[in-house]
Amino acid sequence: MIRAVGLTKKFGDFIAVDGINLNVNQGEVFGFLGPNGAGKTTTIKMLTGTLKPTAGSIEILGMDMKNYPIEIKRRIGVAPDEPRIYEHLKGYEFLEFIISIYKLDKTEMKVKIEELCDAFEVDYLDKLAGEMSHGMRQKLMLISVLMRKPEVLFMDEPTVGLDAKSAKILKELLMKYAREGTTVFMTTHILEIAEKMCDRIAIINKGQIIAEASVSELKEKYRASLEDIFLSLTATNDIKDIVDSL
Repeated sequence: MIRAVGLTKKFGDFIAVDGINLNVNQGEVFGFLGPNGAGKTTTIKMLTGTLKPTAGSIEILGMDMKNYPIEIKRRIGVAPDEPRIYEHLKGYEFLEFIISIYKLDKTEMKVKIEELCDAFEVDYLDKLAGEMSHGMRQKLMLISVLMRKPEVLFMDEPTVGLDAKSAKILKELLMKYAREGTTVFMTTHILEIAEKMCDRIAIINKGQIIAEASVSELKEKYRASLEDIFLSLTATNDIKDIVDSL
């Protein structure tokens, strides 16, 4: 469902993503982990067609991104880490805009929107996006993506800004969608989420993938928790030394 070969992105002399390879299967929840600045969001932007790679190839749903960018974007869903919504639009106007862009059935979408609004306790569709908090905009963005139930979901820090109940519902819903055949590619800094949700994870650091396996395989190999494994692979300084020096 997601395939990248030699994926590279340079900004001037800086290499943000350095020749990575990815293969993600149908119905899989794939966790893409890494410290800040490791290349996670840049990778997602390339995989979703909003950023052109410097080198490498991308296939989504068996289609080459270079040749079928519009068809791919029609069949995937993207929830970015920062929900950018036109501030002058009210919540329901934004959802109507998405419905028109994707040429969706209005009657069918109305039912799904009502279900998702009830689930995430969204009762502010009459409010302007510019008047919404980050968490409110995040829920609205999630509804605009989930109501379509796309074949591949890209989620960049999807629980950031959500209250505990909404975060739990989202996690359970993503796993349900995966069981029904949706592919989920997600980044998260919350390792407990990755440990509970993901079938496989890849850890990226300084633009390169330094580990890729199931959580159980990583734990068996390193004989440690996912948090300790992650820190041992990505941290440059000992945590205790840092704390003691403060």
